[in-house]
Amino acid sequence: MKTNLFLLLIVTVYFVGSAGITHASETQRDFSPRPDERQLPTAMHSEMKELPSITVGRQNAHITGSDNRALQAAVDYIAGMGGGTVEIGEGRYVMYDSLHLHSNVTVKGEKGKTILRKAVGIVCPLALDGDFGEQQFTVEDPTGFEVGYGVAIWDDRAGGFHTTVARITGRNGNTFSIDKPLMADCMVANKAKAVTVFPVISGYNIEGARLEGLTIDGNKDSNIYLNGCRGAGIFLYRAFGTVIENCTVRNYNGDGISFQQSNDVTVAGCISENNNYLGIHPGSGSQRPRVRDCVARNNGTDGLFLCWRVRHGSFTNNVLEGNGQFGISIGHKDSDNIIRSNVVRSNHQDGIFFRNEALGMAAHRNRIEENVIENNGVGQEAAGIRIRGYTNDLVFSNNIIRDTRDGDSQKQTVGIRIEEHVGQVTLDSNKITAKKAIDDRRPEK
Repeated sequence: MKTNLFLLLIVTVYFVGSAGITHASETQRDFSPRPDERQLPTAMHSEMKELPSITVGRQNAHITGSDNRALQAAVDYIAGMGGGTVEIGEGRYVMYDSLHLHSNVTVKGEKGKTILRKAVGIVCPLALDGDFGEQQFTVEDPTGFEVGYGVAIWDDRAGGFHTTVARITGRNGNTFSIDKPLMADCMVANKAKAVTVFPVISGYNIEGARLEGLTIDGNKDSNIYLNGCRGAGIFLYRAFGTVIENCTVRNYNGDGISFQQSNDVTVAGCISENNNYLGIHPGSGSQRPRVRDCVARNNGTDGLFLCWRVRHGSFTNNVLEGNGQFGISIGHKDSDNIIRSNVVRSNHQDGIFFRNEALGMAAHRNRIEENVIENNGVGQEAAGIRIRGYTNDLVFSNNIIRDTRDGDSQKQTVGIRIEEHVGQVTLDSNKITAKKAIDDRRPEK
């Protein structure tokens, strides 16, 4: 009897212990936030791994269409969701207005197969003066102007940033409303005109946009010139932190890629070719740009043009060739940049050109390192590097500067030309092959 009681006690303890073990194994999963989880800076949730996405294409896509309206509908939808990805399928899309970017939206194409082509441009004189701040214009002939089209308005005295680029939002006979005010007085007496020209892709007042794998065809033979302060194949204005990667811009009647007042822009693996003006144009105070692994070739003026107040930038591993003026131009307050490991060749004038600026506005403290600068000068003599103005504290290190052409075809006759007002220049381990390696025109102290 005692033995049976003892066995019963052991069995009871065993089952109680087993029940405890079973309960522990069936506890709920712990979904509490991990230690490294943080809410986003401007939202009341943490970062998500899966974001909204949509496809757009000529067929077999969420949104189907063959012009800018379908593309814009997709971008606007994703923007309304707070950001995500728009994938544009293979094919050619006619652009009657810019594709307007939004913050935190990525637009991806199929590299070499997704082509955004600028529509034929229409030019017409204004019939009435366009007044500063006015949001309408009146043309002599409205043919070719439609609601929803992009338009630019300027006169002979209102260029640069004073050119207005907008969208047509309504019509009343020969008068059209636009979504932005005129940036200047556009006077009939000064040959004011309205033109259906615009950037093929534009981003205004945005953050964190991204472009990948798109080809821009500017259709330059059917459009008049639009300046790089307000236009380009891809144009950014106050578009902070935008990334442009593996895109091609060609045949735009103006700049290929232009970004103005836009900090922390990255342009990587892009081609800008056969555009009528500048290849790549960072400017107007764009700080910390990164331009790497790009090609700018056969553009009308400069391959890479650092405009005003471009500082703390990095320009590396690019090819700048066959451009109608300089390979690289740098000047007004463009200081503290690194230009490294580029190939600058066969440009019509000097390879790298420092513009003529006063002391307070010159391109100080730039480093030019490990570049190959060769065969520049077409039809006229040129320097591999030409330094003008009161530019100070430049460093040129481990560059190869040469002309490999035969006989009289050699036009890059000077390796480095230093003009009379230039300040301190450091030359270190450069390999120069030229009729005159260093042409230093500074007066002896």
